[in-house]
Amino acid sequence: MSLSDSDSSSSYGAEYKNIKQVSRERLLHEMLRSAKTGDSKSTWKVLIMDKLTVKIMSHSCKMADITDEGVSLVEDIYKRRQPLPTMDAIYFIQPTRENIIMFLSDMSGRKPLYRKAFVFFSSPIARELVMEIKKDTLVLPRIGALREMNLEYFTIDSQGFITNNERALEELFGDEDNNRKAVACLNVMATRIATVFASLREFPFVRFRAAKSLDATTMTTFHDLIPTKLAAGVWDCLMKYKKTIPNFPQTETCELLIIDRTIDQIAPVIHEWTYDAMCHDLLNMEGNKFVQEVPSKTGGPPERKEVLLEDHDPIWLELRHAHIADASERLHEKMTGFVSKNKAAQIQHGSRGSGEMSTRDLQKMVQALPQYSEQIDKLSLHVEIAGKINRIIRESGLRELGQLEQDLVFGDAGMKDVIKFLTTNEDTTRENKLRLLMILAAIYPEKFEGEKGLNLMKVAKLTNEDAIAINNLRMLGGEPDTKKTSTSSFALKFDMHKKKRAARKDRSGEGETWQLSRFYPIIEELIEKLSKNELSKEDYPCLNDPSPTFHGSPYAGSVTHNTPAHSMRSRRTPTWARPRGSDDGYSSDSVLKHASSDFKKMGQRIFIFIVGGATRSELRICHKLSGKLKREVILGSSSIDDPAQFITKLKMLTSQELSLDDLQI
Repeated sequence: MSLSDSDSSSSYGAEYKNIKQVSRERLLHEMLRSAKTGDSKSTWKVLIMDKLTVKIMSHSCKMADITDEGVSLVEDIYKRRQPLPTMDAIYFIQPTRENIIMFLSDMSGRKPLYRKAFVFFSSPIARELVMEIKKDTLVLPRIGALREMNLEYFTIDSQGFITNNERALEELFGDEDNNRKAVACLNVMATRIATVFASLREFPFVRFRAAKSLDATTMTTFHDLIPTKLAAGVWDCLMKYKKTIPNFPQTETCELLIIDRTIDQIAPVIHEWTYDAMCHDLLNMEGNKFVQEVPSKTGGPPERKEVLLEDHDPIWLELRHAHIADASERLHEKMTGFVSKNKAAQIQHGSRGSGEMSTRDLQKMVQALPQYSEQIDKLSLHVEIAGKINRIIRESGLRELGQLEQDLVFGDAGMKDVIKFLTTNEDTTRENKLRLLMILAAIYPEKFEGEKGLNLMKVAKLTNEDAIAINNLRMLGGEPDTKKTSTSSFALKFDMHKKKRAARKDRSGEGETWQLSRFYPIIEELIEKLSKNELSKEDYPCLNDPSPTFHGSPYAGSVTHNTPAHSMRSRRTPTWARPRGSDDGYSSDSVLKHASSDFKKMGQRIFIFIVGGATRSELRICHKLSGKLKREVILGSSSIDDPAQFITKLKMLTSQELSLDDLQI
């Protein structure tokens, strides 16, 4: 028995695999399947995990996948378990002292719980813990494998992962006096980010957003140094991997850029108008779970059915990054197409008269055809979801609000427009008014100082709790100081005395822009500049100081624009969502066409990691830019947050800069 890094060449062959596929394959083949070989005689095994590793597994594999690899029972290491002395056990656990104690108590003594144990750690184990295992002479011969899997992240998408530091915003940007929690949080995050590179066998150029100080006399705070400290932590882990992991690259193979949430405070709260973002923003979904109402087969009240909106659903894959109006239109076309090809449906259609049918009518009609239920289930689900979203948009007056949000960001609207909106649309929900004021605060932070802030909150009829969220957002972005903003290449560049300011340059000429979707997250510009080697070395230094040949290589930085042209929308497109150009680069069709087969022809991967939570719009941008830049762009973050989650996390921030007077707004 020796401690080794788990290594399987199958995951890293010539065939391209995305992060989700690599993670799945490593867990199933490299871990579960490897326990079938050697002196493992029993066919069925027990899989034992802790709270974190069970989530890692569920983000990458289904229960059926696990069963196929010979696992008959999945257990929690902290729960009392039945002894199964004739069966082998696979432990997939974090290398913590508590877990090692539990494992040793399971396998030591005259009557161990299992015949043999195959132990896989999610990240590198401390030397003293290995010695503790080796010390137990009874346990030692019962160990079939002791390996570091180095897989401690959740894949949320084929191009996205999170490190599951849900409280990162609070722990890192909260109390400046108590850095103990913050340091612990960054250490965990660094270890988990490094395991992504261990899994993919990639060694990155590590770049990070440098701390900004106004001048030599200004003290740099812990907050300013978060990307710097995280980059150093990741670098340390990678240096160890270079020495310990077989086949780990010794020269750079990709680029990693580490930034934090302060870089863009608008993206987490603005309304994003794509199908994916609207589902998570407007429907009370739990993760990717949607509760659908399906007609009862017995004629009773509708039945509730839980469905997952995930990559295995082709319609979801096709529509998730489409504008909601575009998604609704395409669903109508799919439903109409299904009916036109289906004779039974046409007979029913004929009996209803010749008028044009709504998507809802088509859905009801098709549901009545039992022989086609499997084909239509998915389509019917998305028709229902899109219908719900469109109803909420209509009933809550979201179009007008969305237009104002976009106009604010691009400098086409200002304070007066916000006050006019608040006084004429008093029935707007509290959350939507708060989000509007948060966008305003990100662009005009000085408007929320003292009395001015109080008056704005009164006009919007918002609570003290809401005022805390706005104050904390202002603190996240630093003090509204003209000198400070001019030091950052991506800060809001404006004259503080101007009536209206723009927080973004209008890029609508660069591709098709649906009205209400002009907004783009700051990371779009950052990734493009990084790919073209135009990112400021001063603002974004590199830990391994890239050699000039890297960016001169044929892979890195080559930018080609040959995405397929997109057709103009039909007469059914609602006027509020009419397009104003041509291609969007991430149309559902192009997403599917650019899938795995194209990635192997692409240049080196770009990883961008956002400390403090990422948004759906940022994940969409990574998919869009992969096609545009011909390089796979992977988004990582401490968590992925919908607007309501982000606001809740902001309210939990505490800081010495927030006085009791501020709380009494």
